[in-house]
Amino acid sequence: MNQHIHCIVSDCNYWNQGNMCKASEILVSTDDFGASKPDRIDAIMAKQLTPASAGTCMATCCKTYVAKGSDKVGADSVTRMS
Repeated sequence: MNQHIHCIVSDCNYWNQGNMCKASEILVSTDDFGASKPDRIDAIMAKQLTPASAGTCMATCCKTYVAKGSDKVGADSVTRMS
């Protein structure tokens, strides 16, 4: 099965034309988790993390986001797929 992650955050390193996410993995988290954890806590560590309820769509975030050209690209070991 071919799955796609759609993303409209154009300043993300993993964003690609057609509003496609090109990250090798992503981590969707609660806003509280995303705001309180460093960039290195991301999709690569997902199996070690404790699930949490968000309650609403507005209380979620993509933890994998990193700005294009940022020195934090690669801080979480997620790669950009070609």
